[in-house]
Amino acid sequence: MPGNGIETEQSKAFYDMEENKNPQGAANEPKEEAKNLNFIEEIIEEDLKTGRHKSILTRFPPEPNGYLHIGHAKSICLNFGVAKKYGGKTNLRFDDTNPTKEDVEYVDSIKNDIRWLGFEWAEERYASDYFQQLYDWAEELIKKGLAYVDDQSLEQIRLNRGTVQKPGTPSPWRDRSVEENLQLFRDMRDGKFKEGEKVLRAKIDMAHPNMLFRDPIMYRINYAPHHRTGTKWCIYPMYDYAHGESDSIEGITHSICTLEFDVHRPLYDWFIEKLGIFPSHQYEFARLNLTYTVMSKRKLLELVKNNYVRGWDDPRMPTICGIRRRGYTPESIKMFAEKVGVAKRDNIIDLSLMEWCVREDLNARSNRYMAVLDPVELELEGWPEGQVDWVEAPMNPAFPDGPKRKIPFTGHVYIERADFMENPPKKYFRLQPGGEVRLKYGYIIKCKDIVKDGEGNITKIICTYDPSSKPGAGEWRSVKGTIHWVSIQHAKKLEVRLVDRLFTEQFMDQIPEGSDYKDFLNPHSMDIITAYAEPALLEDNSGIAVQFERTGYFFKDPDSTPELPVYNRTVTLKDTFKFK
Repeated sequence: MPGNGIETEQSKAFYDMEENKNPQGAANEPKEEAKNLNFIEEIIEEDLKTGRHKSILTRFPPEPNGYLHIGHAKSICLNFGVAKKYGGKTNLRFDDTNPTKEDVEYVDSIKNDIRWLGFEWAEERYASDYFQQLYDWAEELIKKGLAYVDDQSLEQIRLNRGTVQKPGTPSPWRDRSVEENLQLFRDMRDGKFKEGEKVLRAKIDMAHPNMLFRDPIMYRINYAPHHRTGTKWCIYPMYDYAHGESDSIEGITHSICTLEFDVHRPLYDWFIEKLGIFPSHQYEFARLNLTYTVMSKRKLLELVKNNYVRGWDDPRMPTICGIRRRGYTPESIKMFAEKVGVAKRDNIIDLSLMEWCVREDLNARSNRYMAVLDPVELELEGWPEGQVDWVEAPMNPAFPDGPKRKIPFTGHVYIERADFMENPPKKYFRLQPGGEVRLKYGYIIKCKDIVKDGEGNITKIICTYDPSSKPGAGEWRSVKGTIHWVSIQHAKKLEVRLVDRLFTEQFMDQIPEGSDYKDFLNPHSMDIITAYAEPALLEDNSGIAVQFERTGYFFKDPDSTPELPVYNRTVTLKDTFKFK
């Protein structure tokens, strides 16, 4: 974006959507489809072509220490998508090597999210499945003189690691004998030391330019019970040691990670090489960064724990369960992931692109209903007392011959307060004194009078109506404005949550130094109002968000009761976002 030094990928795909549509008549013109591959697909095709791999096996390896967010959704779509494209499979592997932060709750939520996106894994694995094998390999590295037990504290290890310009200082216990290291490591395993008293480190190079190579920690002592292995183990492998070996055990051909792991790749390869095991290989792509969003698990956890939001599934949250509760569809998330693409360098994606994707999906599929969010009463002068007209309208105008719903029409209706203006500007085509509009699916009306309260607020609009203007009743004439409405007699009361961006700052990763990200929480990220809808809305069982005509897309919330249905705004009809 201009002036911020950050490039936003796929801006053309968002701001010029006509490129995504075929020109008129193009469907009848034969053309050769270009083979557009991302760099991961190019690597896979070359590996299959050269015979390096005969089949493809990827994996999605979340740590079960929180709920998945939209960034994980992109990774899920990539890992499962490329495997499916090339006839391969994808394993789900939980990186459960830190028992103090992990829980079965997160395991279950992750599986639910992946299935909601429409993917199924080949094997369900856990790093904890491999604890014995990882331990045995650690002993093997000790026997080769490539690992040692260190008595330094974590703080001493950090201080002695050096800097990019300065080599690290070797541990005074770096040259212990193989026999002593084996015995100490086994004593660590048997619970003979306190937490932090000893660690196992790889013996590589304390002057290596890659700081991760400066004798990285392989194992630490932790007496917290594990959600699967209980208290069987009191030592746990570190990520850099466990990840590559877990990939190798499973025979993962393409270990696809986000870009921040590129500096970890040489260490990933080092362990595999020194152990002489299946040569899985890691490939990195740019992680997803969204405007007006934070996706740090630490920050998201803080928002939940301190009640800034209503939980992990709060519809304002970027978690998969949050956007699902908001009304996003799996199809829209897959569309978004496809449009974002697979890049080799970090970028920031405009949140408006994700909103465009859900509009595109819902516009084609969602049912339509009329609902009034800010009601003012409109009375039709001369309407026969007690008369109810039942108007038939399509559930979706894209399918005029498809399912219909019946809407009750009476002489007292609600309209949106914004659809009337007492002193309108030029080219205002909604209702005004002396002006005409059509009530959608109904009559042309003309404003005759208004009623105000003692404070000057409009409480009622009185109109005449033209009986001959009823659609399908004969005479037809056109007016420039059409507004929606709901019969007051038949209106169903709703709680509507006007969900919006959680933060006011566009680039949350660039907030001023010293600022707290919570200072940028949007006070209007969820405004709760009372609205009124046509009765057919309450009979909708489509399972996806519906369109409130002329307003936006809304999704029924689990908080709904028979007495008070609750709807979350998924997205507005147009990108009209402005802070109040």
